[in-house]
Amino acid sequence: MTRNIADIRRDYEGGNLDEPQVTTDPMVLFDEWLALALEAEGEDGNTMTLATADSQGLPHARVVLLKGVDAQGLVFYTNYHSHKGSELTNVPHAALVFWWPSLSRQVRVEGRVEQVSEAESDAYFASRPRASQLGAWVATQSVVIPGRTWIEEREHRFEQAYEGQEIPRPVHWGGYRVIPEMIEFWQGQPSRLHDRIRYERRDGQWNHFRLAP
Repeated sequence: MTRNIADIRRDYEGGNLDEPQVTTDPMVLFDEWLALALEAEGEDGNTMTLATADSQGLPHARVVLLKGVDAQGLVFYTNYHSHKGSELTNVPHAALVFWWPSLSRQVRVEGRVEQVSEAESDAYFASRPRASQLGAWVATQSVVIPGRTWIEEREHRFEQAYEGQEIPRPVHWGGYRVIPEMIEFWQGQPSRLHDRIRYERRDGQWNHFRLAP
């Protein structure tokens, strides 16, 4: 490496995150921040890191896309037989991290996870571009494959199989909803004196408090 990464620094600047701005329901504040992030970050505004744990308690993280937000939680879609799907079957809890650099903002979410209804998965699958629908059939996610040609040949077979037809949702593909038990909002500030407001749900009620930077 030719550059000393220890010398890389960035000054964070953003609006203050003060208690008067904070709502009693963190999902309301999340909606506001997400709307601004989608404007500022464009097609990357709904990108998030998903962390899960396997049956031995080892953590695994990857970037996925947020595809739905409602009063119950945050929704993403994947192959149920993937590594993350298997991990969520064994340990149905997850952590999410959103990072919006242009706004100097981060949101952390932790909570339990459940599959969304089949109707909800069907509706989202039907809204996907046809190529993405085929991709859900082609990709036996996370398994070892011999090479790129294997994917291309498999894609061609499914294109032929569904030519001129609607593509049904694979039973192994669908959505998960992360039901938050903790949400933390982080607003970057100069001198590393960041604003942090943390929400925790206790007995069905949200409580919030400020954390030291």
